[in-house]
Amino acid sequence: MKKVTKIAQNTTNLTEQTKLRVAAYCRVSTDSDEQLESLDAQIKHYESYVNANPEWEFAGLYYDEGISGTKKEKRPELLRMIADCEDRKIDLIVTKSISRFARNTTDCLELVRKLLDLDVFIYFEKENINTGSMESELMLSILSGLAESESVSISENNKWSIKRRFQNGTYKISYPPYGYDNVDGEMVINKSQAKIVRFIFAEILSGKGTHKIANELNRRKIPTKKGGRWTSTTIRGMVSNEKYTGDVIFQKTYTDEHFNRHNNNGEKDQYLIRNHHEPIISHEDFETAQDIIDQRAKEKGLEKQNTKYQNRYPFSGKIICGQCGGTFKRRSHSSGRHRIAWCCSTHIADIKKCSMKYVPESDFEYAFVAMMNKLIFGHEFVLKPL
Repeated sequence: MKKVTKIAQNTTNLTEQTKLRVAAYCRVSTDSDEQLESLDAQIKHYESYVNANPEWEFAGLYYDEGISGTKKEKRPELLRMIADCEDRKIDLIVTKSISRFARNTTDCLELVRKLLDLDVFIYFEKENINTGSMESELMLSILSGLAESESVSISENNKWSIKRRFQNGTYKISYPPYGYDNVDGEMVINKSQAKIVRFIFAEILSGKGTHKIANELNRRKIPTKKGGRWTSTTIRGMVSNEKYTGDVIFQKTYTDEHFNRHNNNGEKDQYLIRNHHEPIISHEDFETAQDIIDQRAKEKGLEKQNTKYQNRYPFSGKIICGQCGGTFKRRSHSSGRHRIAWCCSTHIADIKKCSMKYVPESDFEYAFVAMMNKLIFGHEFVLKPL
């Protein structure tokens, strides 16, 4: 007779083990008070909504404030939520509607498919769609396409409205540059910041470079408009900003049909309004500063609208620090064994933030030539993993 072994039933409570870890995602497209109130209402709703279901376990709330839903790359909380899904921290995502999740059909379907591969489902409340139980992507594609069309329509209406205000001179600059405050829709001089603006222009006119000016402001612990550190790029942007003369040029940038922003180099109309507000810098000083900046650019072989230093040297902009992610800069040493070397820009600015030491240029040249030889003579083996 065959021996039979009885396996006892599991008497432990499996309810806690089988609870779904549910996260909620919210988004508002602008940072106005009304929209932020809407966001607060969404946050409270989902906290109570998830906690009210005994089969669900609250896995967190993710929300993006004042961010458009047309591109997932510009929504940090959405990307953080996706990363948590990849780390197996979430089983189900609840969101208000497809338009709150994504107004780009491609992004919506791409995210849904990616999450399905991770066994993470999305429930859209308004459309009553659960990606875990839907038979096909057809309905999701149609609704997502409608959300994208709505976004395009809203964008076109906004562009038309803004263009009309450009033309009749009624457009309000909600976030004026350093040196000005927004008071009841008007640009008003901030006296303490205006002193710094005049100092920057005076230093430029005296022959100092933007990098030295930025270092001096940082040494004096003077914060930028957003409370950060000064950089040479910030200084160059200020020196080329016509608003300091009291004039303003509207539509210096524009957004294409794919929601990508570009500098307006003549592709679209621009609108100049003279004496729009009180100036900080005279037109003469402003024009002289432009001439100085342009002359230095010519001496360095740089032109406007190019990639600045990206093509100045073969490795410019192509070496990324493995510690902090910053780009490497080429440095010339007056003494020592390695006269030409490359160093992390973060390390140069603040050694405490990155400990990466300089690397001789000859080492990069050797590594580059070695890799090129490998690609030429062993490309089938080297590229096979890709």
